[in-house]
Amino acid sequence: MVLGKMKETAEAYLGKQVTNAVVTVPAYFNDSQRQATKDAGTIAGLNVVRIINEPTAGALAYGVNQDSKRKRTILVFDLGGGTFDVSVLNIDKDLIERKYNKDVTQDPKAIGKLRRECERAKRVLSSQTQARVEIDCFIDGMDFSEPLSRARFEDLNSDLFEKTMEVVRSTLKDAKVENKEQIDEIVLVGGSTRIPMVREMLKKEFDGKEPSEGINPDEAVAYGAAVQGAMLSTDQDELVLGLVLYDVTPLSLGISSQGGVMSVVVPRNTVIPAKRSIGRHITVGDQQTSFNVEVRFGSCRAV
Repeated sequence: MVLGKMKETAEAYLGKQVTNAVVTVPAYFNDSQRQATKDAGTIAGLNVVRIINEPTAGALAYGVNQDSKRKRTILVFDLGGGTFDVSVLNIDKDLIERKYNKDVTQDPKAIGKLRRECERAKRVLSSQTQARVEIDCFIDGMDFSEPLSRARFEDLNSDLFEKTMEVVRSTLKDAKVENKEQIDEIVLVGGSTRIPMVREMLKKEFDGKEPSEGINPDEAVAYGAAVQGAMLSTDQDELVLGLVLYDVTPLSLGISSQGGVMSVVVPRNTVIPAKRSIGRHITVGDQQTSFNVEVRFGSCRAV
């Protein structure tokens, strides 16, 4: 449905039929989720020529207008409304219960209204210090109105903000970045990176380094997907000539072995495409002429 609508929008804007597409997905998507996304594109009438990770697309959007001759290490901090990814690349219920003595957690319609209004307030607090959460006919015919300060918002979400920094540290470790000074640029992707506290925590984490302001966080992924599409086109624009994209596998690839254990063949964070040998495997019975090879995708060794 979403891809079909995007196809219609693109065709209306371009004035011609759109058949090929580059689609972005969260970095942690496994193979079946990526295939399902590709199938959705086919159903929408699109030939999905490439699936790329959203942080990778964000880095492409940033890098296409930069000096590509200088090697840089970039940290992409992708914080959207529903997903959170960090990649290193080379190149409130309690308040309502106290005020109205009502529990809205069992009312899906009320929860939906609350989430939409909280999202609006979050956007307001990215540029202002005060917002008001207002919902008409919230529950049992009652309206809801309550002020929310940026300080209160930051306090309510402090544990979540800290978790994002933990993911940043873990990602740097996985990427074998031993010194934060090795990070040349910090690229922000996703609307939630506009939250001032997120930017301040990132700045503090990287010893005062300012995040890049070169691209619109809301548009970065779509921009990067367009750049990838241009790179795959037979009629390349001068802007993308010479650009090469190398991605990595977010989870390990392996095969099932005896004892219900996965034998890792391609470790996570390996540059892809990749080629590996699975070594020697023996049959388990006399006169056996074939055996099944089960390819697994994930980090859990038990299968």
